[in-house]
Amino acid sequence: MKVCDLTQFYSPFSGGVKRYLEEKRKYAIAHGHQHLLIIPGEQTSCAETENSRTYSIKSPLVSRTSRYRALLHLSAVQQLLERERPDVIESSDPYQLAWKAISSGQALRIPVVGFYHSHFPEAYLRTTSKFLGETATEIVMEMARTYVRALYNHFKATFVPSAALGQVLAQWGVENVILAELGIDTDIFRPGKDGDVTRARMEIPTDRFLLLYVGRLAHEKNVKTLFGAFEVLNSANAGRFHLMVVGDGPLRDQLRELSRGTKAVSWLRYTSAQDELAAVYRAADLFVHPSVQETFGLVALEAQACGTPVVGIRGSYMDRIILSDQTHWAEQNSPDSLAAAILESKNLDLIRIGIEASKQVAKRYSWRRVFRQMFDLYESLQP
Repeated sequence: MKVCDLTQFYSPFSGGVKRYLEEKRKYAIAHGHQHLLIIPGEQTSCAETENSRTYSIKSPLVSRTSRYRALLHLSAVQQLLERERPDVIESSDPYQLAWKAISSGQALRIPVVGFYHSHFPEAYLRTTSKFLGETATEIVMEMARTYVRALYNHFKATFVPSAALGQVLAQWGVENVILAELGIDTDIFRPGKDGDVTRARMEIPTDRFLLLYVGRLAHEKNVKTLFGAFEVLNSANAGRFHLMVVGDGPLRDQLRELSRGTKAVSWLRYTSAQDELAAVYRAADLFVHPSVQETFGLVALEAQACGTPVVGIRGSYMDRIILSDQTHWAEQNSPDSLAAAILESKNLDLIRIGIEASKQVAKRYSWRRVFRQMFDLYESLQP
């Protein structure tokens, strides 16, 4: 079977969607399938390996920090699909590329599925409610619901990474929603005893309680609350905490200000090597995940797989993948509440909690299970 993925959420510094697509490619090749990937790029090109091809289509930058690009040359997408004639097309994009996938699939009689990776209407809701008030917010949300329903009901199936998110889409009128919780490579993300070595390499004092954040430095990731919480912690406990951040984004200047003000922040813009990222997870005492609108929370799962417990803010879509007690999680989305949650978590038996969580991750989450279900669906859609 030849599977084609289309996405705009792919750049040298991108995270979850890119990881998903890379793991999917490995699975496809290992099981005798062909995999195609169509993405935006700096230049139009094709990178080919055994049973896989990545087509980059020249596209303009929309973010100089994350290096995301807008794939606007849709006729090029059409030409590639006509040439390759895949057996199934999957769109990881909710915008113009998704509509092109649908129209091309109909013209070529190829089944098209969607993956709802990001609950993007919540970003619109947050911005609208902040500036325009309740009435305008409801108008925007109704427009978003109508758009989502119209788009995703054109797909043969819509994958969602969490049951709660699937329930939201079903309530909005999206049909054929299928749960496809993501997984991790437990051969790489696993406990280890290299934490002190990693800290020494990164010049992080071993006597500090190390907090870790991995992800984009962006408003939708709620990192301002994390930065505020660390300021609260550092002002009351100078010399006791250190924050390690892996990621980049438009809020990097705020991170630099936090670093100058506290002298207790380390920043790694990006790491492409999964084994290096796993070592960073293992070096931390506690992983802090401030997002309140995360659809899955792959980094939280990776942290737990490495034996590092997670603390965050209650009520996100990723609650079900937290494989430890959330009693000490923040009850409110505020720096003070998150700082208090971190302090309470510090007093727990984090080593024991981390070991138990890592065992649960290894047992319940694997890419093999995810993709076996997905490729079975692909087969069922074939004429």
